[in-house]
Order: sequence, then structure tokens, then C-alpha cells
Amino acid sequence: MLELKNVSFGVTEDKQTIDIIQDVSLVIPDNKLVVITGPNGGGKSTLAKLIAGIRIPDSGSILLNGEDITDKSITERAKLGLGYAFQQPVRFKGITVHDLIRIAAGKKLTAADACEHLSAVGLCARDYIDREVDASLSGGELKRIEIATVLAKGSTLSVFDEPEAGIDLWSFQNLIEVFEGMRKNISDSSILIISHQERILNIADEIIVLQNGQLVKQGTKEEVLPELMGTSSAVKECRNGVVVCKDGDVK
Repeated sequence: MLELKNVSFGVTEDKQTIDIIQDVSLVIPDNKLVVITGPNGGGKSTLAKLIAGIRIPDSGSILLNGEDITDKSITERAKLGLGYAFQQPVRFKGITVHDLIRIAAGKKLTAADACEHLSAVGLCARDYIDREVDASLSGGELKRIEIATVLAKGSTLSVFDEPEAGIDLWSFQNLIEVFEGMRKNISDSSILIISHQERILNIADEIIVLQNGQLVKQGTKEEVLPELMGTSSAVKECRNGVVVCKDGDVK
């Protein structure tokens, strides 16, 4: 279980402090797929980076399974079971997919073991296991390979920051199927996804709405989604799976 207690974070620009996250308290329970949504600029990705340890909060605390990880590094959090997937996965020229999955697992993996993780994310293992993680891979392929590394790591909490960013509709459909499969097989772990997409919201167990750096609402999909799609101050409506905010901007 992940718990945030009164977490705040800001940046200083031109001698002025801009509050990005303001006194946020929330719980990500075990065995749940939770989605954080809301308008752009609301602080969602910053909150994900605070959880991962890429940023350190100005105040408040972050607990993972009861242990205070507020001041722990990314590496220390990873060792405690926290996995993080970036909006734009990093490419590694000279490193094969097999190497990357083995590094993520933190132990020796046979090609067959690595192939199981690739198959779990919908990739034909024999076509990818020996490929380099470089520019020859599409955005959708990279996303799924990154998810395979998270699966190989066996994270107790897996955080995905806008996984739909930069991929085409075909790859997005495959991505949804991967997350649906992960949700069905959750055991003593949890999944946190930052997303605007209705189809990802629809597979959530719980939804958190973040706006202007503040927690607006948290509840089950059944409690939050109807309001979110209709009358929420954060979101006006949903068109073709894309959230449209009150200001009319497509997010």
C-alpha cells in the first residue's frame, strides 16, 4: 500500500514560488488498479515523480507498505518494490531487449524467461529478444517492452506516467489489453496509471482527480467516472476516448 500524507511541492521561478502539489493526502490500496486523471498542468506527472523519487517533496511524507520512503533515492525505492515507467521510454543503443529485462529483474534470466515477459505484453518474443532498444523500435513497441521490464522486476507498486503518450491507436489498443491482463493478475501489488484516456479510466478500480495541484476527488470508478464525464469541474466531456476539459482544450 502506498500512502501520501500532506505532500506539497513547488518550484521557484523569477524569485516566486509556484505551488505544483498542494497538501495532497491519498492512499493507493493493494490489489487495485488506480488511475490519476485531471486537466493538463494539474500536477499529475509531478505527483508520479514524487512517488518514484525523481522529485522530493517540500513537505509531507510518502509511505510504502508502512515504511517512510520520503527521503529515499530512486534506487532505494526500486529495491523496496516500486517500479516506474516514463511517458517517453529511454532508448539504449547497444543493449538488447533480453539485457534490459534481465537488468530490470536484477538476476540472471534465460531467454525463455525473458520471452515469457514479452509474451505477457503481446510481443512475439522471438522477434524482439535479441533486438537493440534503439530507434528501430516504434513508440508502441518501446512502451510494451518497458512494461515487460516492470513485470520482470515484480514490483509491489507499478507507476505508469501517461503510457498512451506518443503511440498510435493500434498500439494503444494493445496497451489497453496489456493493462487489462495485469489487472486480472494483480496479487499483493497495485498499479497506478496517470492518464486522460476514457478507456484506461474504464478499467480502473479507483480514480483520483487532481486539479491545480489539489486532490479533487477519490473513489471507485462507479462513484467518480459518471461525474467526471459529465459535470466535473476538471472535465467537461469525453469525445472519442479523449478527455475534453472545461476550457475546451483536448487533453
